[in-house]
Amino acid sequence: MSAPTIRAATPADGDAILAVTLAAYEQYAAALPAHWEGYRQNIVATLAAAAPGTQIVAVDGVRVIGAVLLLPAGAAIESPGGRATTLALPEVRLLAVAPSARGRGVGAALMRACIERARAASAAALTLHTTDFMEAAMRLYGRLGFARAAELDFHPAPGIVIKGFRLDLASAPAAPEPGSRERRLPAS
Repeated sequence: MSAPTIRAATPADGDAILAVTLAAYEQYAAALPAHWEGYRQNIVATLAAAAPGTQIVAVDGVRVIGAVLLLPAGAAIESPGGRATTLALPEVRLLAVAPSARGRGVGAALMRACIERARAASAAALTLHTTDFMEAAMRLYGRLGFARAAELDFHPAPGIVIKGFRLDLASAPAAPEPGSRERRLPAS
């Protein structure tokens, strides 16, 4: 199979992004039985509120097979507990790959696009949050050079730790993997 095309999302991609994201995150429902519905609603609300230019998609032909949200530094987000926070650094959110497209490097390609875009915006670092049960994502972030940043952790519910990670962009790989069809994205 050929490498997917990585591009900025368009308004027409909205339904496909939501469908891919929910399909990708559905596997975590069993790990969050008491919290899954609230998490699902948060995913839907976050994607509905995504500002233009903050979403990147992976496309196989015309089908969206992956998506990620890249919030720029200065973006205001609602933190757990309902208080607003302004991001000091760009942040990756809701990286998702369609279950049928896993194992093809789609997540890595989307993450490299986020790194490229953050670097183009002259950011010093890129942040993200994940949990221990998102094992494949944690391995990917480690391979890309993200390091634990415990000061970014938060606890949305008793017994749940959302772990912060940070990538120093001065040490991050500068180029996409050879053979990929990635394109340089505007910093928007």
